[in-house]
Amino acid sequence: SGVNFIDTYHRKGLYPRDTPFICGQEGGGTIVSIILPEREHDDHIEKEKHEFHVGQRVVYSHYETYAEYTLVPIDKLVLIPDDMDVKVALACMVQGLTAHYLVTSAHANLIQPGEWCLIYSVGSGTCQWAAQMAKIKGYKVIGTASKNKLDQAKRARCDELIVLDEVDGKGYADYKSVDIVQRVLDITNGQGVKLVVDGVGNSTVHISLNCVARRGIFVSFGNASGPVEPFSLLRLTNKSIFVTRPKLLDYVSTREELLERINDIFRWVQSGELEIFIDGEYSLKEAAVAHQFMEEGKTRGKILLRIE
Repeated sequence: SGVNFIDTYHRKGLYPRDTPFICGQEGGGTIVSIILPEREHDDHIEKEKHEFHVGQRVVYSHYETYAEYTLVPIDKLVLIPDDMDVKVALACMVQGLTAHYLVTSAHANLIQPGEWCLIYSVGSGTCQWAAQMAKIKGYKVIGTASKNKLDQAKRARCDELIVLDEVDGKGYADYKSVDIVQRVLDITNGQGVKLVVDGVGNSTVHISLNCVARRGIFVSFGNASGPVEPFSLLRLTNKSIFVTRPKLLDYVSTREELLERINDIFRWVQSGELEIFIDGEYSLKEAAVAHQFMEEGKTRGKILLRIE
């Protein structure tokens, strides 16, 4: 199973779920059984039935993956390419798919190739993926990273890096240690960026809004520092800024869209255009340790749980 920040949101109740529940939102392994509903004349089910069989290696994004067995809707399954390790394919799911929609769709085409974007925390997590994909799509990328993750951040292939101090005694970046807005304006000749990809949340929301160019878009997709507090829409007026708060499920709402995105990601990994970073593996009974490691800002790549 993969470990993602959203797992901590479910655990804490920030994103409420009915209790008790099994944590986890992505997994990978081997099909041990296929159970099809008794439906007549369902072409969709028949198509999926012929695509999968017992013994195939698959990955998927679905709830309750911190478990030895997971019951997954058949249209959520993705076949792992023959030449790809299951750990690599699993790493491509939630973080890879999230990064893909962030840099290909969530911006509503308000950024074009050759224009600047700002992506926070490119030394770990989803935004390592997003920075690399933004470069693949032809955007110019300004990334941020804390000093202790600088070596990892350099591998994300940003055009410019803004290096931040760490919060005292913590593993995450101090966003007050550098004037990010001024650095962005200097890099972009005073124009700002057409796209901000922000998974940090409360600590960076106003920095992000000040960095957005006229008729640019602020994409807020995470709460690593806490949820964004309400602000007046008048805050957007000065530069006619667009804002969106998207979620992955709305960007893989059909099987066709899921496959289009994951096939892009697999192709980029296989060609070497996209580098995968797996930071560590924990046993299932160490899930709490994995969550703590992530919440303390120590991760530099994907965290996996071994289900044995």
